[in-house]
Amino acid sequence: MALLDDVIDASGGIARWNSLNRFTLHLSVGGTLFSSAGHAREFKDVTAEGSTRMQSVRFTGITGGDHSGSFQPDAITIESLAGDVLRSWPNPSLAFPEVDPSALADELHLIFFCGVAIWSYLTIPFLLAHPDVVTEELSPWQENAETWRRLRAQFPAHLMTLAPEQVFYFDESALQRRTDHDLFGMKVAHSSWAHDSFGGIVVPTLRRAQTVRPDGTVIAKPVLMDVEIFDAVFE
Repeated sequence: MALLDDVIDASGGIARWNSLNRFTLHLSVGGTLFSSAGHAREFKDVTAEGSTRMQSVRFTGITGGDHSGSFQPDAITIESLAGDVLRSWPNPSLAFPEVDPSALADELHLIFFCGVAIWSYLTIPFLLAHPDVVTEELSPWQENAETWRRLRAQFPAHLMTLAPEQVFYFDESALQRRTDHDLFGMKVAHSSWAHDSFGGIVVPTLRRAQTVRPDGTVIAKPVLMDVEIFDAVFE
């Protein structure tokens, strides 16, 4: 069986995924990308509700619980808890990954970044089966005493991603353990572990983004981004 087939089966299977429409997460997001932009606690203990079918995520509880933020490819908004639009950013840039990370000081950019990241986290590996995503299996990677299989993916322009080309690593159980790509001019690796099953869909509940050396090994500090998923519901 091809690597992508193994991976999708290990994550719950394409039939189960295709029966779903939405997800709801309770999570926290942090790291130096946030603290250096003045948002150390902006995404702590928030709710993210999104679509499994299209790129759409709404965050509730940002800015200390006072506001919500919505990500869609054609608009980013910040709203009051009553639903009033406070700020908006129509047609956000597709070239966002090339923007300096200091842009995250603007909450609209921060919501865009988190929306793209969290939606990708929840839809991978199923998104890799999209007909417009081109995948190629690479040579295996040795991680300590383990052998991880790798898949390179090229994403089409109409899908907003943190990078148009990414390399995914999967362990001997076909679970996602790492993703490499360029971000803000850096080579970064998103490590993922502590997988759990939510309604039949297996999700890594811990993720950490760090820079990597030219040989592909991860540099421990700084931690650019930390994501912890406390609970997830798919329906």
